[in-house]
Amino acid sequence: QVQLVESGGGLVQPGGSLRLSCAASGSIFSIKAMGWYRQAPGKQRELVAVIPSGGMTNYADSVKGRFTLSRDNAKNTVFLQMNSLKPEDTAVYYCNAVISRSWGNPFYAYWGQGTQVTVSS
Repeated sequence: QVQLVESGGGLVQPGGSLRLSCAASGSIFSIKAMGWYRQAPGKQRELVAVIPSGGMTNYADSVKGRFTLSRDNAKNTVFLQMNSLKPEDTAVYYCNAVISRSWGNPFYAYWGQGTQVTVSS
């Protein structure tokens, strides 16, 4: 069993900052990638940022230069530092991890429960 536990959402004024954290735990053999997606009301879930193991971080164009994704491999944790937040960043943010639970087993995508980020004055 794999769990993704998120923290750090909340209400912030435009121009402010928030930091999201996501820790993966449980039966984990290997993590191929970890990152964040978001879903605003009435919209589809979209990629925010993802960091593959040994690869370069990929950001949505809408967050480039404002958001930074980092990863602590020893703790199976990713952090999303969000600066210069805009009202259009308001959404439920979901942590995602692509994990294999044991040697020879395929990788599957796991999701956190979601954390609300609201940018409003």
